Amino acid sequence: MAHASAAEESAHFWRPPGLSGVDLLEARYVRKSFARHTHDTYVIAAVTEGVEAFRLRSEAHTAGPGRLVLVNPDTPHTGRAAVPEGWRYSVLYPDVALVEEVARETTAIDGTPGFPEPVVHDPSTARMVQRVHRAAEAGDPLAADTLMRMAFAALLRRHAGPLPRRTVRGAGARTAEEARAILRERMTAPPTLEELARELGTGTFALLRRFRAEYGMPPHAWLTDARVRAARALLDEGMPPAQVAAAVGFSDQSHLGRHFARIVGVPPGAYARGRGRAPSARTYKTAPVAPA
Repeated sequence: MAHASAAEESAHFWRPPGLSGVDLLEARYVRKSFARHTHDTYVIAAVTEGVEAFRLRSEAHTAGPGRLVLVNPDTPHTGRAAVPEGWRYSVLYPDVALVEEVARETTAIDGTPGFPEPVVHDPSTARMVQRVHRAAEAGDPLAADTLMRMAFAALLRRHAGPLPRRTVRGAGARTAEEARAILRERMTAPPTLEELARELGTGTFALLRRFRAEYGMPPHAWLTDARVRAARALLDEGMPPAQVAAAVGFSDQSHLGRHFARIVGVPPGAYARGRGRAPSARTYKTAPVAPA
């Protein structure tokens, strides 16, 4: 097959009217590369064409048609094409409370549900995820909500268990947590790694090891991810992207746009339109995103 171009990429990220607690992404990516990032929601992605490759924490995975990619909340992961033609998928990003609600009604899982395997072969549920998208696009929230909950129930029964509870945390974990708190508090004017380590009374490389072990990425990557999360919240409130960029610590709107697209999958403007109402156009055309 001939190599596809980035001009053939398309993506639609939105929250359908009448469907609460979940965002949808329908996309085809070719040269797209997702930076290491996390979500405060689950990720349930049905791959329909091509092959996606991703790293979840330190392990590499691939997923092709009929496979579902299942990522638990706050789990660092990446994403890129594994074949020249890229990949196409339909994604649901359900809130934790929504998945817990379905789990309480349909399973005996004790605690917050989690998916131990990031890739599962489940064609029937993958087709159901696609049907959620079709119903939402058709403006049928009753069908979309019904199919969505049926899909979640099937996934939870077949592939889920309780998320492991945190064990007693040592001094290294507490240092990493303190570093994270400082970065969150000073998001717009963060300290250097040396300044951060000195403030916490540790060495720079010791801090790097502890932070990566706890959060799956170094402090600068975590900060970018946190800024994008904060940007999403401000965009949801209706703040213009240029003001959002300054409010979360990016140098300008272009800087925000580059990182936002590498984590969310669409630019800030497309995200804001999709969250506020159903866009009139189903896709936008992407451009290659330069490395940060």
